[in-house]
Amino acid sequence: MTSIKHLRIIRATRGKPRGTLRRKNGVKRKTTSVVSFFCGCGGLDLGFVGGFTYKGVRIPKQPIEMLAAYDYDEKCIETYKQNISDHAEVRDLSNYSAHEVPKADVLIGGFPCQDFATCGPRHGLSSTRGRLYQSLIQYMEIHSPKVVVGENVPGLANMEKGEVLEKIREDLSRVGYKVEVWTLFAPDYGVPQRRTRLFIIAVRDDIAGFPTKPRKSHSENTYRTTQWALEDLENVVDESIANQSQYFKASRAKNGNGQGDERNPADQPSYTIRANAKSRVQFHYALERRLTVRECARLQTFPDNFEFPHSATANVMQIGNAVPPLLGNKVAKSIMNFLENTP
Repeated sequence: MTSIKHLRIIRATRGKPRGTLRRKNGVKRKTTSVVSFFCGCGGLDLGFVGGFTYKGVRIPKQPIEMLAAYDYDEKCIETYKQNISDHAEVRDLSNYSAHEVPKADVLIGGFPCQDFATCGPRHGLSSTRGRLYQSLIQYMEIHSPKVVVGENVPGLANMEKGEVLEKIREDLSRVGYKVEVWTLFAPDYGVPQRRTRLFIIAVRDDIAGFPTKPRKSHSENTYRTTQWALEDLENVVDESIANQSQYFKASRAKNGNGQGDERNPADQPSYTIRANAKSRVQFHYALERRLTVRECARLQTFPDNFEFPHSATANVMQIGNAVPPLLGNKVAKSIMNFLENTP
């Protein structure tokens, strides 16, 4: 199996001057520059760049130049560099200078969500992590990107009766941006996993119009199922597909049906892949074991050649924290279509 280290998904766009024009069906397309905050292992970034294959379907590469990607977690950066490109680096965004970060057309960032998640501590804006969205604002004040995409959990919307989300919207508006919030249910967009994500979209005030919320590609009757995503892996027990032999062997809790002890339904999208799973990853729909790291990645729509090089615990946490690349791609296409039609 060819090592993913030799497959540089983004490298082909690096080194090109900003504003490079590409042709698609005879139409020139302008290259858009992007900087990524809180990139994690790169799910949202991969969705923006495209150029990957999921379940036999090729997701086209977009005319995007990723200038830089930052995360505090060294292991996430190692995964990112191995699979995407070497433009990522470890950086503490709670204490940084925006002047040291490249200016880009678009800023994206899945700011840490644990303090907003229903299964997390829910400290909200009272915690340091809960205020990390302000690092996006610092960048906006200095570089004025055309569009900003922030990603978080749906629990953010109901914290303190909506006041937390409203505060974030007001802070983004204050620095000269109009803001919309998109709540996207992943199965509606082809992801075989019951996962809802909130996207905060901000467009600079002097730019007319606004990106269109992605149209749903699937309905409840056509949702992709757990079995659809994983059936071909049932007899794979080695590393012929990366991370397929890596899984937790923990048994079910002796008392009750604890979180993570559920068996995934075969004919429906899977349960949400959680970042705090440790050994409590849900069970396979047919086999008497928990899901493998690769199966978790499949349900998150990572391509099979995206390898996770760490322990099962670290790998599952990275996967669970990530934006499903397929969902990220739907958002990215909406942003790109908007920018390409904006003078």
